[in-house]
Amino acid sequence: MRGFLVFCWLATASAGAYADDHQPRNYLEYADSFASAGQPTEDHLNEIIGDGVERIVYVAYSDHKGSLEHEDRIVSDLGAEFIQIPVRWDAPRPGDYALFAAVMRADPEKPTLLHCQANYRASAFAMLYRVIELGVPVADAKADMNSVWTPNETWTDYILATLESADVDPYCEGCDWTPWRPEE
Repeated sequence: MRGFLVFCWLATASAGAYADDHQPRNYLEYADSFASAGQPTEDHLNEIIGDGVERIVYVAYSDHKGSLEHEDRIVSDLGAEFIQIPVRWDAPRPGDYALFAAVMRADPEKPTLLHCQANYRASAFAMLYRVIELGVPVADAKADMNSVWTPNETWTDYILATLESADVDPYCEGCDWTPWRPEE
């Protein structure tokens, strides 16, 4: 696990969207046993699992452009648990987050890498989990997510609805929920 912690420290030593040959795109560490990232390569998985990650949660479709073919088998062959929750980019469902949270609650201390293609879906789910399940202040969790991206209207609505359904007030000092919109 010590190697994983060093890996995580190096990954968070630079801000926001950081990747190199040793770590996936947009890697963010939230705790010693929980991080999110964009799509890892097979080499990333070898290193991450070798350094102590025991569970990989993938929140996208396996046929997504840029996904790692046979990621489930690769992770399994490396001795880690692989869970896929196919979350539509353009239409995330309330049950998607509920399923992810149930997976995490089943073994909350298990070192986990949550990922999608770019760490957009994953960082949104991480933000929700940290706020709803772990009691992290909304402003702190949102700042971490925003170091990777500013959610578009679909994802802003999804995040706000999920927080509301958990009776969490998303509005706090410094919490601007204006969705990202492409320049016209």
